[in-house]
Amino acid sequence: MTETNTFNAEERSNVGTGAARATRNDGGIPAIIYGANKDPLPITIKPVELNAEISKPGFFATLYDIECGGKKERVLCRDLQLHPVTDSPMHADFLRVTESTQLNVDIAVLFENEEESPGLKGGGVLNVVRHSVEVRCLAGAIPGSILIDLTGKEVGDSIHISDVNLPEDVQPTIDDRDFTIATIAAPTIVEEVVEEELDELEGEEGLEEGAEDGETEDEKTEEDSGDEA
Repeated sequence: MTETNTFNAEERSNVGTGAARATRNDGGIPAIIYGANKDPLPITIKPVELNAEISKPGFFATLYDIECGGKKERVLCRDLQLHPVTDSPMHADFLRVTESTQLNVDIAVLFENEEESPGLKGGGVLNVVRHSVEVRCLAGAIPGSILIDLTGKEVGDSIHISDVNLPEDVQPTIDDRDFTIATIAAPTIVEEVVEEELDELEGEEGLEEGAEDGETEDEKTEEDSGDEA
């Protein structure tokens, strides 16, 4: 289950593009809380608090309590707009949730016990097909991650979603196929020509060319002798 962290926010009285720009100019980040059959609540968040959270893994799968005006809203971030150049947050959308809210959320895939995989120890490569898996679950039961144990995995083995023990009431949104999450691929061997071998090869070619040239000269000498006779 994910942790619940807290944001401190202030309510915004003005909305719209101009108001959002003014909020950013004043050093805040405009955001909005919506959902649960309540009116949207425009708020301002401190950049230092939001930046600290988005730098952590699983930001979009983490529940937050936003304290604003003496009230607390439990939310999940559903959208984050970033500056196209600086990647700094410009606006955030938060969905109100309760413990029983059903939602779709992307969960990060993590791997453990790589040192216990004979395939990886033998030089194989972990080919990650999906770094996250979208699941449907209750807001109060969002898994922190999907952990995959690589113990005993050999080269050529594949890990499918059916191999993962998901928590109860957590189901992948893709349910029409047993999709692949990762594979153990054979190592890629690139043959390099050693410089000494290359020099030796060039030397042999030079000798062969020299031999051919010598035969030609002998033939010419014999022909010239025959003409003089």
